[in-house]
Amino acid sequence: MKKPVTFEITHVCRQSGARCGILHTPHGDVETPMFMPVGTQATVKFVSPEELYAAGAGIVLANTYHLWLRPGEDIVAKAGGVHRFMNYKGPMLTDSGGFQVFSLADSRKITEEGVTFKNNLNGDILFLSPEKSIQIQNKIGADIIMSFDECIPYPATYEYAKASMERTLRWAERGKNANENPETQAIFGIVQGGDYKDLRTYCTEKLIEMDFPGYAIGGTSVGEDKETMLRMVRWCAEALPYDKPRYLMGVGAVNDLLEAVALNIDMCDCVLPTRLARHGTLMTSEGRISIRKAVYKEDFSPLDPACDCYTCTNYSRAYLNHLQRTAEGFGTRLMSIHNIRFLLKLMEDARSAIREDRFLDFKEQGLKEMKFDQRGF
Repeated sequence: MKKPVTFEITHVCRQSGARCGILHTPHGDVETPMFMPVGTQATVKFVSPEELYAAGAGIVLANTYHLWLRPGEDIVAKAGGVHRFMNYKGPMLTDSGGFQVFSLADSRKITEEGVTFKNNLNGDILFLSPEKSIQIQNKIGADIIMSFDECIPYPATYEYAKASMERTLRWAERGKNANENPETQAIFGIVQGGDYKDLRTYCTEKLIEMDFPGYAIGGTSVGEDKETMLRMVRWCAEALPYDKPRYLMGVGAVNDLLEAVALNIDMCDCVLPTRLARHGTLMTSEGRISIRKAVYKEDFSPLDPACDCYTCTNYSRAYLNHLQRTAEGFGTRLMSIHNIRFLLKLMEDARSAIREDRFLDFKEQGLKEMKFDQRGF
């Protein structure tokens, strides 16, 4: 059977052990490690597909839960799939809806069969099972689809984490068996287990037995501190197969991305760059900038002299300050383009450092020069 996604490692840094590679998909090849912009409702907020190409984006994410509610997976399928629907010609990935199980905790009930919860738009009762999640993702048509899992909160008791992890494994097997398009859509298994090494290791081992084409690390960035998050990621990285792609879900802070690369994580995603942009917060080579501050009203220099994006090439800090203060949508668009390009460029530079066997130096120097706080933005 033809594999929809294959992965090859092209270089391992002699200084750090970090790796770079190529992920081959039906809609093109993407270099790793990479950052993936999030297009929740088949659009990256305020940014066009053409602007994503110019920024160097590869894989873009879409949200299964939100597309299920609006416009509905059948409409996306009739359009020819999500690529044609949103006119994005590169590879795409859909999450499973499992994070909504976490975020809608006040209105959901979990059973062995699946999750019942309220539609956050109109209050209708919805039911999502592993099979239903994969069915929706099959119709949406992304290159990579995700197993349906439960993303548990932090902290969680050992008993709860164990029961949830075991159910997630059963759901993973059901979802893998339900995939109707295994030749065009690769399904990734998701490692859960909370902050418990034995559960994380056991979950990883069982997912490997199911032989997924790739694996994701879930249940991080849900309220835990940085040290705890890295500990959980490290446990998973130690147990995951070396020759398959590894995806750390929901991570986009600079320090987290660089630590993930050091642990041989190949893919990361987050809504952070566009969310920060909407509030006038920019990530730059000199650290975080809050563009609304009065100090920028007469600053006619580029936002980030080290950045080659459309925003930094054409517009000044003073103009962005004006747009933010007047709540003009064009400002959000320009700042979103910059933040996305900043993280994509960070990963481009990380790949170059790996190929030149100097990733540890790059990581340490970057964190020092960018002067981000402990949050990494």
